Amino acid sequence: MAPYAPVTPEILTQLEAIAPGRVTAGEEVNPDYGRDEMPIYGIHLPEAAVEVLSTEEIAAVVKLCYEHNIPVTTRGAGTGLVGGCVPAYGGVLLVTTRMNRILSYDLENFTVTVQPGVLLQQLAEDALSHGCLYPPDPGEKLATLGGNVSTNASGMRGVKYGATRDYVRAMTVVLPTGEVTTFGSAVSKTSSGYNLLQLLIGSEGTLGVITELTLKLLPAPAAVVSLVVPFGDLAACISTVPKLRQSGLNPQAIEFFEKEILRTSEAYLEKQVFPREIAGEEVGAYLLITFDGESEDALEPVLEKAADLLLDQGALDVLVADTPAKLKEAWAARSSFLEGIEEQTKLLDECDVVVPVTRIPEYVLFAHQLAGQYDFRLQYFGHAGDGNLHIYTCSNDMDREEFLRQVDAFMTQLYAKTMALGGQISGEHGIGRGKVKYLAQAVGETNLALMRGIKQVFDPKGILNPGKVFSAE
Repeated sequence: MAPYAPVTPEILTQLEAIAPGRVTAGEEVNPDYGRDEMPIYGIHLPEAAVEVLSTEEIAAVVKLCYEHNIPVTTRGAGTGLVGGCVPAYGGVLLVTTRMNRILSYDLENFTVTVQPGVLLQQLAEDALSHGCLYPPDPGEKLATLGGNVSTNASGMRGVKYGATRDYVRAMTVVLPTGEVTTFGSAVSKTSSGYNLLQLLIGSEGTLGVITELTLKLLPAPAAVVSLVVPFGDLAACISTVPKLRQSGLNPQAIEFFEKEILRTSEAYLEKQVFPREIAGEEVGAYLLITFDGESEDALEPVLEKAADLLLDQGALDVLVADTPAKLKEAWAARSSFLEGIEEQTKLLDECDVVVPVTRIPEYVLFAHQLAGQYDFRLQYFGHAGDGNLHIYTCSNDMDREEFLRQVDAFMTQLYAKTMALGGQISGEHGIGRGKVKYLAQAVGETNLALMRGIKQVFDPKGILNPGKVFSAE
């Protein structure tokens, strides 16, 4: 692959002609464009940023960059956690946040068509106003749908409703050459050749630029109830999760978290939401479980059976959040975990591994014990219902280089344990820039060579988001 070319004044003039008044370069570039929510993986500003408004503009910019061998990185809201939208090789940054329109609903077929800059929260609220549910529910509600699809970020309702990839019916894509194509269709089934749609989902902007999405919706449930379940210790809490999954109760979400990260979140919110003591016993960990159904009456026997099971497994209590205010409070505390950590931590790294649900207790206790060998603090929580665990290494007083060295040693052992248990090194954050080395270790040379081959077919010049998923060599 030839060295990348710089963005010259002549190129800037052509970019300005494509997107008049929406091109910045040099010191005018927004400094936030050089990072995502995990700056530990490096801060790199683009040479130019273009706020695009349409598929046609994106195609024109990408074609220009392809012809001149200039790298192109696509950015949504910048809420990623692996450096995926960071323009590591400079070049041109495509900013899609102004492509934020919900284009149309097809309520007879339960689909919606959106631009990639639509926020998850925006679609979730708008779909509910149409009596529909968009099930993918990552914790970061201000992420764009284009970013969610690019990393297959699925979130908390995955235990019942599946992953983001299960809700993408079609997409319009600009290829690295500037060609525009469509993958998938609005129909629900296909057996028509290679599934290029699924290949693009989770490809982290390395194969094409998503400019439009058609997404599957479901009828919104009439009733939603959450249970707040405190336990005396972490082991009892997480060992309950497999039994809950096997109960046939079909929860919408099962989240687990320990007391330290809850207190971090509550400090950030400046409000205590969950009990810290039950009948004189200190709470060590919690489950937050949600059920949905056609009515509150229909949910009553489900909740009763769940409560009996949880108490039999050692829960200190089962608290019901069955009003909009209580639900909002409970899930606001859960959704603020990362913001709380970020506000109170100077040095931060993370992983979002997936392990079989039955191995969650073993894995979490392993991580907890392993962290005792290092100088950083560990905070963790997870989508326990589908085995997707979020583990954060945190420090306020370590030297940065020493922190990186220790975290690398810790993550190497942690990912080795993940693989030994039959897990995966990312469930929804992606590989980006931060996990390139670990992906190579996890998938092996044969699979890595296949991935490189796919990249070469789509992007022979390697201009799209270079340095992500695997190295740009």
